Amino acid sequence: MTGRNLPYFVKGEVVKGFGRGSRELGCPTANFPEDVVNCLPEDFATGVYCGYAQVDGGEVHKMVMSVGWNPFYNNTKKSIETHVMHKFESDFYGKELKIVVLEYLRAMKNFGSLDELIKAIETDISDAKSVLEQTNNLAYKSNEFFA
Repeated sequence: MTGRNLPYFVKGEVVKGFGRGSRELGCPTANFPEDVVNCLPEDFATGVYCGYAQVDGGEVHKMVMSVGWNPFYNNTKKSIETHVMHKFESDFYGKELKIVVLEYLRAMKNFGSLDELIKAIETDISDAKSVLEQTNNLAYKSNEFFA
């Protein structure tokens, strides 16, 4: 079910999210507006994915993202939260974010503590780096979508 929609290409303006990524988790995320989230195919599974991202026509970087309601925080609105694996000098609210979603990493789940969630995010980032170095995925880094 999860691989059926992949690769999946998304673009939209970065909007303010819940503000916890950097502050609580040490993992800043870029959030898409509700209209972009609502355009996901109905059978697009919630969970953690990886792929590539580009901000405002710049360099293409690896990314990891979550799609869903983030049960640890009891969210009621579905979100797409993208962590671009690059150190940016400043936030990029209002900028265009393009992503290609390539691989499903794991299901969305709840955690017993903030530390457990942080460890899972660190594992997701590590797993994403490995997956995105595979030859079949590297080709997407230079996909015409990012041109």
